[in-house]
Amino acid sequence: MEVPFVLLIGLFFAAAVYLMLSKFLVRVLLGVVLLGNGVNLLLFTNGRILREVPPIIPAGHDVPATLTANPLPQALILTAIVISFSFFAFLLVLVYRAYQDLGTDNGNEMRVA
Repeated sequence: MEVPFVLLIGLFFAAAVYLMLSKFLVRVLLGVVLLGNGVNLLLFTNGRILREVPPIIPAGHDVPATLTANPLPQALILTAIVISFSFFAFLLVLVYRAYQDLGTDNGNEMRVA
């Protein structure tokens, strides 16, 4: 069940590295987005994908009686989505302003400017 997610994570990381090695800033920005999504999927897969009951401990027990879903990866992913969206918006504004000022998004031409 988790093998397709592992393959998808590998694809996300490979595409992210390929895009981030580009000299164009828009591709680098898309690579950062793919890397963030790959990390979120990695956290989700690492937390075990279960379709079990919520983690509610019955009265008189110290631990849940049955196998339960882990809420920690879900909370981490929700926080990471918010942080990655704000980081993407900040980088998008930086790339747009650099393009307005320099007229290019090529990293080699920006270095000369």
